[in-house]
Amino acid sequence: MEQSAKVIVFSTPTCTYCNQLKRYLKEKNIKYKDVDVSRDSSALIDMQKRTGGSTGVPVTLINNQPVIGFDKIKINKLLNIK
Repeated sequence: MEQSAKVIVFSTPTCTYCNQLKRYLKEKNIKYKDVDVSRDSSALIDMQKRTGGSTGVPVTLINNQPVIGFDKIKINKLLNIK
């Protein structure tokens, strides 16, 4: 599958849903950049700006479209996964 989507995952190491999301993206061969917001406060601020102040993780940016939580239906739609 050709991937043209730019995918960034804002996560923390202890977040169960974050780990499920990253495992799911790997299974689907989706390349993504993982940003640990527990270590990078500027990334946390960036994530909050993009989501209207959300502090929960995971937040996935797919071509700058934020997906809050592990919303598989929305992720599949944005990435054209069947």
